[in-house]
Amino acid sequence: MTRAWSLRVPAAIGIAFIVLPLIALLARADWANLATHLAAPVVGQSLRLSAITTTATMVVVWTLGTPLAWLLARSDHALMGWARALITVPMVLPPVVGGVALLMAYGRRGMIGGWLDATFGITIPFTTVAVVMAEIFVAMPFYVVSVEGSMRSLDRRFDGIAATLGAGPTRTFYTVVIPMVLPGIAAGSALAWARALGEFGATITFAGNFPGRTQTAPLGVYAALERDPQAAIALSLVMLAVSVLVLGLLRTRWLR
Repeated sequence: MTRAWSLRVPAAIGIAFIVLPLIALLARADWANLATHLAAPVVGQSLRLSAITTTATMVVVWTLGTPLAWLLARSDHALMGWARALITVPMVLPPVVGGVALLMAYGRRGMIGGWLDATFGITIPFTTVAVVMAEIFVAMPFYVVSVEGSMRSLDRRFDGIAATLGAGPTRTFYTVVIPMVLPGIAAGSALAWARALGEFGATITFAGNFPGRTQTAPLGVYAALERDPQAAIALSLVMLAVSVLVLGLLRTRWLR
């Protein structure tokens, strides 16, 4: 019994450390006027922009990340280990460092951004496109890691069977592999979308915090915290509800 308490006490403290701030957020909300606070301009604008940018982000993540996950899962080349490590760096990299890296690459004086500006007059930083790029940078690794795990668990004999039936690699990928790893794709999509929705550091560094143009939901919370704290709390509650919903959808997969 003593040993049980020696484990339960620190476990309870750990739970309280996470749960108490969420309870405080719920307790400080002005529930009677929640609809009014949700109608504040900063809430509507930031949520609308987040919906647009995260949708665009996921289209790019699906398009690029799915073939990338397949390459990592099926290639035995020695360099693939290093490629995997580089791809997953944004998962542990401080987001603001990611924003600085994006700025150095795509800023007006960046490696690529300087050429785009001088040749085509295209400026990426502090635009909605920059928001999407920041979200792709931080979210794609979560998708690739999840989908790669599902693809790696597939029996490679399916590739051979499809080949004997006349299917090439591309057809096998779309007609055999994708249908069989849909649960992994769904889980990876949910994680990547949630990460994109919550992105703050890389976005504010690379795209700024301009209402209606680059001010996503997390940045909206930050901006409203000083001017209208209840609007910030209301927007935080929306993001909390979305996070709980995403975790609820993934719970069944995690418990398998």
